[in-house]
Amino acid sequence: MKKLFLSDRVIETSRPAFVMGVVNATPDSFWKESRGGAENALRLIDEGADILDIGGESSRPGSEYVSEEEELRRIIPVIEAVRRRSSIPVSVDTRKKNVMKAAFEAGADILNDISALEDDEELAPFAASVAIPVILMHKRGIPVTMQNDTSYSDVFREVSDYLESRADYAVRSGISSEKIIVDPGIGFGKDLNANVTLIRRCGELCGKKYTVLMALSRKTCIGQMTGRDVEDRLFGTLAADIISVINGAQIVRVHDVKETVDTLSVLSYTI
Repeated sequence: MKKLFLSDRVIETSRPAFVMGVVNATPDSFWKESRGGAENALRLIDEGADILDIGGESSRPGSEYVSEEEELRRIIPVIEAVRRRSSIPVSVDTRKKNVMKAAFEAGADILNDISALEDDEELAPFAASVAIPVILMHKRGIPVTMQNDTSYSDVFREVSDYLESRADYAVRSGISSEKIIVDPGIGFGKDLNANVTLIRRCGELCGKKYTVLMALSRKTCIGQMTGRDVEDRLFGTLAADIISVINGAQIVRVHDVKETVDTLSVLSYTI
């Protein structure tokens, strides 16, 4: 039984990993089917998501950051709509303390920060004060430039060391180690070989001390491995998710919730 410790409760799943459904309250996220705000969020709940991840600032390669005000305008109505319908855990994909504070007050449970608490020095103390889990992701640079440099001497060691250093910072800031989740940042400043290495070794990150999240859904590396466009990357994504879970991932962040739930349900009988 997998467990995740929120601020006020513990959630569990009998499947080998939690399914986190992607809700992009943005006009420019790379997979158009993940856009749609509240309507999409409620659909993913019906499909069996364990967690929703709501974002108002696209982080696809080449994207530009948006203002705090715009981010709030996009995500708060979605969180409120979800809370009128469900107690499902809600993660918010943000780098900003004020956005996370407003989201928490609206009913969000988890912080998903692609900057690993680097971009806003007030974010870690806030997360600690309300005892929410934090997802720390590795990336190189910012989305608009991150694919300009994808070379590493040892990608696994460099990614793992970075995540461990950010986890140490989180703990020093008062965040419980049991509420730290690490994400190697597939596609964020990495080429195909780097991504494949991280898929193979994801469960070894940070010496296996923290919960590992893998976000592979329909990404470029899946297209490179299959030769498929984004619209046709579902089966490649499911295969990559299976491999990641077998290798130690405990959360998979996906666009296609129903298909992933079924896949992990079958996997739970065979591992």
